[in-house]
Amino acid sequence: MKITTMLFVLYGRQAAAFSTRMARTAGVVSRPMATAVDGEATQHEESITKMPDMEDIVSLCKRRGIIFPSSEIYNGFAGFYDYGPLGAELKKNIKEAWWKNFVTQREDVVGVDSSIIHNPTTWKSSGHLDGFSDPMVDCKETKLRFRADQIFYAPVILEENGERVGYVCVQEGNDETMVKDAKKQAKALLKEKDMKGSKIEAFAFKEVVEATEEEMAEIPSPASGKPTLTMPRDFNLMFETRVGAAVDSDNIAYLRPETAQGIFINFKNVLGSSRQKIPFGIAQIGKAFRNEITPRNFIFRSREFEQMEVEYFIPPGDDVWPEFHQKWMDDSKDFLLSLGLREDLMGWDVHEGDGLAHYARACTDITFKFPFGEQELMGIAARGNYDLTQHTEGSGKTLDYFDDQTKEKYIPHCIEPSLGVDRLALAIICSAYAEDEIGGEKRNFLKFSPKIAPIKAVVLPLLKNKEALVSTARDIFEKLQQRYNVAWDATGAIGRRYRRADEVGVPFCITVDFETIEDDAGVTIRDRDSTEQIRVPLDEVIPYLSKAIDGY
Repeated sequence: MKITTMLFVLYGRQAAAFSTRMARTAGVVSRPMATAVDGEATQHEESITKMPDMEDIVSLCKRRGIIFPSSEIYNGFAGFYDYGPLGAELKKNIKEAWWKNFVTQREDVVGVDSSIIHNPTTWKSSGHLDGFSDPMVDCKETKLRFRADQIFYAPVILEENGERVGYVCVQEGNDETMVKDAKKQAKALLKEKDMKGSKIEAFAFKEVVEATEEEMAEIPSPASGKPTLTMPRDFNLMFETRVGAAVDSDNIAYLRPETAQGIFINFKNVLGSSRQKIPFGIAQIGKAFRNEITPRNFIFRSREFEQMEVEYFIPPGDDVWPEFHQKWMDDSKDFLLSLGLREDLMGWDVHEGDGLAHYARACTDITFKFPFGEQELMGIAARGNYDLTQHTEGSGKTLDYFDDQTKEKYIPHCIEPSLGVDRLALAIICSAYAEDEIGGEKRNFLKFSPKIAPIKAVVLPLLKNKEALVSTARDIFEKLQQRYNVAWDATGAIGRRYRRADEVGVPFCITVDFETIEDDAGVTIRDRDSTEQIRVPLDEVIPYLSKAIDGY
C-alpha cells in the first residue's frame, strides 16, 4: 500500500486524486519542502520537448561530459568520438536495457561475443570484400572527398520559359536546410548570368551518383562552388590491418564492418551447446568499423561505432517469415518507446525494389527525425538463408538444421533486427531535450527515462556544514551506491543544485533537511519532470526508487 500510493503521488497531477490524509496514512506527505526554490512547486509550467539544433546537442554533450571529440588535444580525429562520464553510463544503460529486453527476458534468444577480427575468408564469403562499398567523388580543387549518395544536385530552371541556366549542389540534410542552401546558390548563379530577380521552378533534387558525365561537367562542388567533382567511383569501407609479424598480402585482415557475421559463423557452435531449437535467436553487442568517406552529423555516422543485433533463425518458406518479421517490428518499436523515444519523431521506411538488398525478402527501417533530417535508426530485415548458405560454401562446413518434428533438414532463414548504440543514444538525447519555466525562470533539462538515466538520483544534504545532515545523507548515498549510479552534491543553494541535476537528466533529487533528523520525517524526493516533492520515510527510499526505476 505504501509504495503504490507513493508512486501515484510521484507522477504529478495524479496526486490531486489523493487526499493529504491518505498520503500521510501511507507514510508519504505530498507537500513542497520549506527550502525549495521559491514557487517551484506551484508555478511550474508544463515542460515542452523540442527538437534542438545540432549545435545545442554537441555543446551540451561536451559541456556535461556526455561525448567528447576523440583526440581533441591533437585537434581531433574525424569520425571518432569518446564517451565521457555521463555518456559512458548512458551507453552502458542502453546496452543493458536492450540485452535485458531481447535476451535475458526471452527463452528463445541467447548471446555471443565474437572477436572483432575474423578469418579474412569470412568477408570473402559474406560478399563484403568485393561489394561492401560506397560511391565516392573528389573535389579536384580542394581535394575534399564526398559520398556521392550524400550530396544532391538540381537544375536551376526559369519559370517563364523552362530554360535551364545551371545547377546547384548541396549536402544531405533536412529539407529546409537543403532548400535554403540551394536558393542561396541559385541566387548567386542568376546574378552571375545577369538574371537577378528571375523566378525559378522548385528544386528537383537527385543524388550525384545518378548524374551523367554531361551533368557532372556543370554540377558545382559543395567545396569549391565550381564544376570540379570527379565521376563517382566505388570505395571499399573496410579497415585493413595485418596479423602477425610479416608485412605482406598473406597476412591482411580486416576490422569487422558489422557484427552479424560473427553470429553466422558461430551458428553451429551455439546450436550444439545451447540446446536451442528453431525458431531461436543469437544476439550480440559489439564494435564495428567502417572507413566512412565523409563521417557526418556527430555520432550518427562515425568510423567506429557499436551495434546491437539479433539473428533470429526460422524455418524456410514464403508463408513463414512475414509473421516473424512483423513481430520483430512490433517488439522493436515497443522497446524504443520504453526508453523514452518520442513517438511523434518516429516513422517507418519500407525498402522496395532497388532499395532492397539482393538477398533480402524484406526490410523495414524505423526512422527518427533528427535535427538534420529523418534518418534510419533501426533496421528489421528478412535476410533469407543467404548468409548461412554463403558460409557453407566458403568454409565447406554444413550449417544446416535438422528438425526433430518434421524430420526435415534445411538451412534456416533469419530475421535481423539491427540497432546502432550510438544512433540510439543520439535519438534519446534529442527526445529528452526539454524546456519549461519555474517561477518565471527558464529551465533546460533532459527528460531521460529513469531506467536509462546516467545518474539515477542525487543526494543533497541541505547544509554541508551540519554534521547530522551530512552523516544521514552519506548513509543514504552509500546504500544507494550498492544498487545505482548516484551522485553527491553538497555545494551551493538547493535550487542551483536542482538545476545542475536537471540539466544532466537526473530523475530524482533526495534532500536531507532538519525535519529528517529532528522530526524523523524522512527525506524529500523531488521529481525532475513535475518538480513536485514528497516526503518518504528513510526505510522506504530504496523500495520507492526501485519501483520508479526498475518497475518492481
